[in-house]
Amino acid sequence: MGIRNSCRYAIACPTSMGLRITPEDRMAVQNSARFYLQATSAESNVLNIASSLGRECLVLTRFVAESPMADLIRRQLRARNIRFEGQSVPQGGPWGYRHQFNIADSGFGLRAPRVWNDRAGEVGRTLSAEDFDLERIFGEEGVEILHLSGLIAAMSESTTRCCVEIARVAKAHGTLVSFDLNYRATFWKGREAELHAAFHELASLADILIGNEEDFQLCLGFAGPETGGEALSSKIERFQTMILQVRETYPNARMFATTLRQVLSANAHLWGAILLADGQWYAEPPRQIDVLDRIGGGDGFSGGLLYGVLNGWEPEKCLQFGWASGVLAASSLNDYAEPADEKQIWDIYAGNARVQR
Repeated sequence: MGIRNSCRYAIACPTSMGLRITPEDRMAVQNSARFYLQATSAESNVLNIASSLGRECLVLTRFVAESPMADLIRRQLRARNIRFEGQSVPQGGPWGYRHQFNIADSGFGLRAPRVWNDRAGEVGRTLSAEDFDLERIFGEEGVEILHLSGLIAAMSESTTRCCVEIARVAKAHGTLVSFDLNYRATFWKGREAELHAAFHELASLADILIGNEEDFQLCLGFAGPETGGEALSSKIERFQTMILQVRETYPNARMFATTLRQVLSANAHLWGAILLADGQWYAEPPRQIDVLDRIGGGDGFSGGLLYGVLNGWEPEKCLQFGWASGVLAASSLNDYAEPADEKQIWDIYAGNARVQR
């Protein structure tokens, strides 16, 4: 897969940055008094593998002017080696704009994790392509991969237009486009026809498509049996059958990937992944992994996969690195993976948890 040369940015993404608060010590939200705060978004989480390993990445977003929460987000992005561009929008009084809150607990044993999204007045819903000098970013400075998520693409009419316009410019300048479908029913309610059309265009522009079987059915309209609690082997077969149909509809795409997860408990999952690249299938059979916090595992997988693409690795190696990057994310209370170096990821893949001295 051809990567554009001499680019300033490895990966860029439009996103709505928010704040995640998680109870300490795996407690439940309703009976906790102490919470851990972090700046987060699904899209910026994907960038974190490449940014942690020394590649410059870029977030395109909006901030609330004079907000200490916006300042916290900027500070944390800087600490993660992620650059950012975005207008600062006046709050407009106590009932105006703000950065969204994601309130989540990690669960424990057979007590499942729970997530509540508090997004009223979210400033990221106003994101517009006109906020950015796209010709400078993609034409002059250069971006190797544009990563899009179905979350920001479906968040509002404004963000939908923003993602489509950015993808068009990126594609025109030879940037690879990665699109994680990430279906959310609450975002789609009442906008199904509009979003089907937008997601079809984004998928048509994409070089890399990421999503499970349900994502392809609900976002792009592919027919398929209802998903259920069947064995992972059945899910793999169904995914392969569907992706062969998807490839015919979106011939521009060269990679199709998804993770495979079976929950044994909040602390233990079976974790695998599957990839179709240039007509050949690659699979990471599910292995049992220990889970500290499951949120962000899929983003870690996508980030690791894209890091492999950036380096020109063979598809099998990209899939392995993505699988292990997802494991690293699940081993952290942050919802993004922060590898110390490539070796840490490869040790995870090899199952080498011996102390490093």
